[in-house]
Amino acid sequence: MITQEKFQELLSFEPTEKQVLSLYLSTDGGEEPIETIKLKAKNLLRDTCGLDDDVAAIENYLHHGFDWKSPGLVVFSSRGGEYFEAFPTAVSFRNRLRITNKPYLKPLGHLLDYYAHYGVILVDRVGARFYVYHLGELQESEGYMGEEIHKLKQGRGSAAIGRRGGTGGGSREEENARRNLRESASSAASFFGNKQIRRLFLGGTAETTAQFRDLLPKQMQSCLAGTFAMDMNASEHEVRKAALDLLQEANAEREKKLVKTLIGANAGGGAAVLGLDDTLQAVSNRRVQTLVISDGFRMPGFVDRNSGFVVANLAKSPLSDKELTAVDDVIDSAFTLSLSQGAHVEVIRDDPDLDNAGKIGALLRF
Repeated sequence: MITQEKFQELLSFEPTEKQVLSLYLSTDGGEEPIETIKLKAKNLLRDTCGLDDDVAAIENYLHHGFDWKSPGLVVFSSRGGEYFEAFPTAVSFRNRLRITNKPYLKPLGHLLDYYAHYGVILVDRVGARFYVYHLGELQESEGYMGEEIHKLKQGRGSAAIGRRGGTGGGSREEENARRNLRESASSAASFFGNKQIRRLFLGGTAETTAQFRDLLPKQMQSCLAGTFAMDMNASEHEVRKAALDLLQEANAEREKKLVKTLIGANAGGGAAVLGLDDTLQAVSNRRVQTLVISDGFRMPGFVDRNSGFVVANLAKSPLSDKELTAVDDVIDSAFTLSLSQGAHVEVIRDDPDLDNAGKIGALLRF
């Protein structure tokens, strides 16, 4: 699994004259045959003139080193495979290949931002199951089982004890269920109390999850990001898939709100910029608080690695092209610089409003 420490190490990669081949793959054998995935990778790697040894290193890993148990894979190779890093992931990627002078990291940064540290509670009227996930992988799980609830016919036998009209059994059944939910909520609070959970999802029936959420501590309620219908006997695989689907929906909604905020702030003269030139200027001036980029947006440009200056249009540069280093993708350079400056970076997929606004922008610190 990729760690934040390893990601920072990749960000600090010092470019050389040797190019780095960065490959992102969807490797989910449940979606399509493995041989088909290998063929797609081979086709992606076809147009890599002069990097035959790196291509061979990657293909050798796909055929002999990768176990094909993970839905996603990131591979970096340079210097004929002398530098080689591979990261299987529990979340799939859109297939893509980049050839740059350092590892291409936007999709990996997107993974670390979107899928870090979330929890799931599956609950019914008897008990609950708790799950902690990180980057789509199960980290820890636990459960609570309360008193079994026996459905009793009203007005007959022991169901009638204590109530005229025979409603005692139903009342006892509901009280047992409420007690189980309270104790399940208490167990959930204990389980998640020392976990760094960013988002929490509830699974069960609509009625049960609604009752249960009101029993959770306020701090846990503030983390709730969605609910889903699921039986307590569901497998962990089913729980994981449902949570990933909800996580993607929640993040899509969050992205729309972020883009709306960015465009609104810019239109109102607030601390925000839109478009390539103004955003790169903000990156160069270290003013970026949140950098927002359309996924897949690329543009050639120039950088001064010592000062952190980035520019696409030389007419707007105080430095000449002889004082700058030409790069194939100045957007990736802006991504790396922003992270190194402590800014937050959002890579947004399929948002027409952001695309129409220039595909890049930033909320500013000042």
